[in-house]
Amino acid sequence: MNMTDQTSTRFPPTRDAHAPVPSGDNSFAWSDARLLGFALMDEVHKEFYAVALNLVTCTDATAATAIDRFERHAVSHFEQEDQWMRSTNFPPRDCHIDEHAAVLKSVSEVKEAVEQGRAGAEMVRDLGMHLFEWFPGHADYLDSALAAWMMKRTMGGKPVVLRRKI
Repeated sequence: MNMTDQTSTRFPPTRDAHAPVPSGDNSFAWSDARLLGFALMDEVHKEFYAVALNLVTCTDATAATAIDRFERHAVSHFEQEDQWMRSTNFPPRDCHIDEHAAVLKSVSEVKEAVEQGRAGAEMVRDLGMHLFEWFPGHADYLDSALAAWMMKRTMGGKPVVLRRKI
């Protein structure tokens, strides 16, 4: 996900910066459907959605703040999960940790491009869109396995997830 190598973007250049999220599109909103049953992880994932939403809704005036805030969240988020995997000897940790590192590399590249004036809101929004496309699969496969592993170690069983239907 090397964003600085992108030649096309998901947004047309004349896109209205005040309405970047299509109406009726719930993919940018946190919901109980995304719960994995490990409360510490679920809270961090909820925050992920909030800071990633700032990426896809930023303007040129807010792009630098949005990418900086997201990078701080992602570093903390991924370091926490990486630490859980290492400290508990989680078997498939290498692939998971490598994926975190690849995302952080892309975020860092976009942040650097914004800081140097080589990119603006369009690239930040594109990164945000890619993150929203990437995250559900990452959470459903890699994070759900880690959540189950952590619950087994801390509570002796599988996660129980209660989801509200709204």
